[in-house]
Amino acid sequence: MKILILGGTLFLGRHIIESAVRNGHEVTMFNRGKRNPELFPDVEKIQGDRDSDLAALKGRKWDAVIDTCGYIPRIVERSAEALSGNADTYLFISTISVYKDFSKPGITEKSELGRLEDKADETLTNETYGALKAHCEERVKKYFPDNSLIIRPGLIVGPNDYSDRFTYWPVRIKKGGKIIIPQNTDYPIQFIDVRDLADFAVRMLENKRTGTFNATGPKQRFTFQELLDVSISFADKKVEFIKLPDNILEEALTGNNADLPLMEAKGEWEGIEQIDITKAIAEGLVFSEVKKTVKDTLEWFETLPKEYVIKTGLQTETESKIIGENSAV
Repeated sequence: MKILILGGTLFLGRHIIESAVRNGHEVTMFNRGKRNPELFPDVEKIQGDRDSDLAALKGRKWDAVIDTCGYIPRIVERSAEALSGNADTYLFISTISVYKDFSKPGITEKSELGRLEDKADETLTNETYGALKAHCEERVKKYFPDNSLIIRPGLIVGPNDYSDRFTYWPVRIKKGGKIIIPQNTDYPIQFIDVRDLADFAVRMLENKRTGTFNATGPKQRFTFQELLDVSISFADKKVEFIKLPDNILEEALTGNNADLPLMEAKGEWEGIEQIDITKAIAEGLVFSEVKKTVKDTLEWFETLPKEYVIKTGLQTETESKIIGENSAV
């Protein structure tokens, strides 16, 4: 296939390119050329701005376009309109955040989506992210009504994930010592290895699939405690988990302007870690062993500059402070 990638220089996009090239497809990248321009020297690159300059795409034909970086409906619509006669399939990478109600487990692709009251509002925040993505999906379907493929991932993890939401735990546990965790750890979490997601996206195009698919994992119920257990196997030093009750932990995090990723989803968010992925599994979504994901994430993290500061979780001083303040708990 001839595949056009919109973006492709940061995380998921670069793994999709690797998967597509590995499987013998002809790839073209379209982006501004400002981030990691040294990547994929043998892949055709077209420079442009999807918000204001799509001229370089005129007159070209592709079997599929993969949109990995669409967040604003107006901008996504420009790309979809420009490519509506030039690509057979439009694959849009969306998110499970599009859904309106996360209070109950078992959200499927047919569950109600979130909406913005002001559809012209382009302000991208944690609160508007999901609804904006839902409106982006609408714009894609407007120009590719019968030949769009919408994939809604959950938390994407693995090498090159600079969000650090998953990475924090293997990295922190590898260092050993006293580590703050919630008192209850037997709750489900969901995530998907970026390479599994990339392979799934490419395979779906190869199989000429269309429609909408939730894509997260693992396949079976997986708990936060299981992630801790896997990560311990890579620890350099002895690990001592300091379990703090929810009320004390939440107060400590708030008071120190800090957070811990992958905390238990409760109340109105209970269902966000229990998304139904039956449909994607039936289409061939497969999952790497979590141990491999953790191992490869740690190996990638070791390649980062020594001065890199992880973006989430507790810094050493803050963690020590909280442990000291709660030594009697």
